Amino acid sequence: MSDAWLQAFSMVFAPYNILVMLGASLFGLFVGAVPGLTATMATALLVPVTFFMAPIPAIAAIVTATAMAIFSGDIPGCLLRMPGTPASAAYTDEAYAMTKKGQAETALGAGLVFSAVGGLFGTAVLMIAAPTLAEFALHFSSFEYFWLVLMGLTCAVFISTDRPVKGLVTLFLGLLVASIGLNNPAAFPRFTFGSTELLGGVGLIPVMIGMFAVSEIIRFVVSTEEEALIVDQPIGNVFKGMWGLAVKYPKQILRGSMLGTLIGALPGAGADIAAWMSYAMSKRLSKEPEKFGTGHVEGIVESGSANNSALAGAWIPALVFGIPGDSITAIVIGVLYMKNMNPGPTLFTTNPQNIYAVYLLFIIANLIMLPLGWMCIKAAKRILKVPREVLMPVILLFCIVGSFAINNTGFDVGIMLIAGFAAWVLEANEFPITPLILGVVLGAMLEDHFVSSMIKSDGNLLAFFERPIAATLGVLTFVIWLAPAARKLLAARKPG
Repeated sequence: MSDAWLQAFSMVFAPYNILVMLGASLFGLFVGAVPGLTATMATALLVPVTFFMAPIPAIAAIVTATAMAIFSGDIPGCLLRMPGTPASAAYTDEAYAMTKKGQAETALGAGLVFSAVGGLFGTAVLMIAAPTLAEFALHFSSFEYFWLVLMGLTCAVFISTDRPVKGLVTLFLGLLVASIGLNNPAAFPRFTFGSTELLGGVGLIPVMIGMFAVSEIIRFVVSTEEEALIVDQPIGNVFKGMWGLAVKYPKQILRGSMLGTLIGALPGAGADIAAWMSYAMSKRLSKEPEKFGTGHVEGIVESGSANNSALAGAWIPALVFGIPGDSITAIVIGVLYMKNMNPGPTLFTTNPQNIYAVYLLFIIANLIMLPLGWMCIKAAKRILKVPREVLMPVILLFCIVGSFAINNTGFDVGIMLIAGFAAWVLEANEFPITPLILGVVLGAMLEDHFVSSMIKSDGNLLAFFERPIAATLGVLTFVIWLAPAARKLLAARKPG
């Protein structure tokens, strides 16, 4: 183990990796600070760049960029009342109210410091939980993996959206996309329509870039909203008073970090849901609930902790089972496969140094967030003044180059544009995108495990319930399916 840790240290602290992390950090801070450019979009745009990197610097770029983007989304929320990322939307009104009261530096400082604290907490849970789960998962067969993937897809529908029917529609659309090509046990061409380009299936990376970057560009082009004015307020020492807040709200920090990690580990949830749930919990359990919405820092402390802890939590199922916890880790899984670091329990036994390197990357990313985040806050007004009319064409150019570079074909650029348009149409009609992404990522895995299980059991469906763990996972999946109907029945039976 000590040798593996030494290898991990040498890989992570190589000068090239440090430069990559710094560059990715600045990129993530910029993307997060510009309203409309999300952390997922930052990840999608980085993928073509990581194509030319070794595994560790590629992961380093994604980890640092996403951690920075999740935090810096707080900055426009605080100064413009426009959240930079969906994860910051939960407490945007609270932060803006503090800004109007002359407390912008306290709001931004709380977001920065407690995001870092939450990220470190999530990393600690990742370090403890992932190896334990991996050891347990070594006993899994195709039956267990089938139920696990199915439960993950189910959770993505019911957890990531309050519109489960629309979530189901986008999930099945994602599964349909995943079924295109020869990527199935029978190697039979499906939905290719005679196109040789589609025989290999639809490329995951162009789809991701399209859905998370091109859709935002289209949304900007058709938007009629006027740009908000920045609150002209001097920002002093953002670290002033943070220790006092940590002493005053230790329960809130711990609660937000724990909830964020837990929510992050659920497939399809992610940092934005973690932040909303954490803010709601903070208000409900607060001794001063009447102050929420008037510029009260307590909600920011708890939700900020949940934001970044959810990022680390999402890596637990991604590394152990190959099941993404959110849309960011869905992209990461594609990168891991591209780098021959196939996620799964064997990753912890065959290449432990790579896993330890991931732990170190998370720790470093959350530590360097403090000085770099402070610099970003100081430069915030200049960043927010960058014209979107200039920024969006540059992003589109990166999208086109990135999609083309994967396979050196214009076909992938077309896939990217179609995916971007489709995502824009779906979101404009309030259809959630996360279930679609998970369907694309997990569709082939679901089919493979189902067919393998059917072959092993000679077509006996009861075999899916013969193993104790498989039976437990199967029952849990059915419980999740039936829960909404059960709730409606109980509500209907209540008098009045």
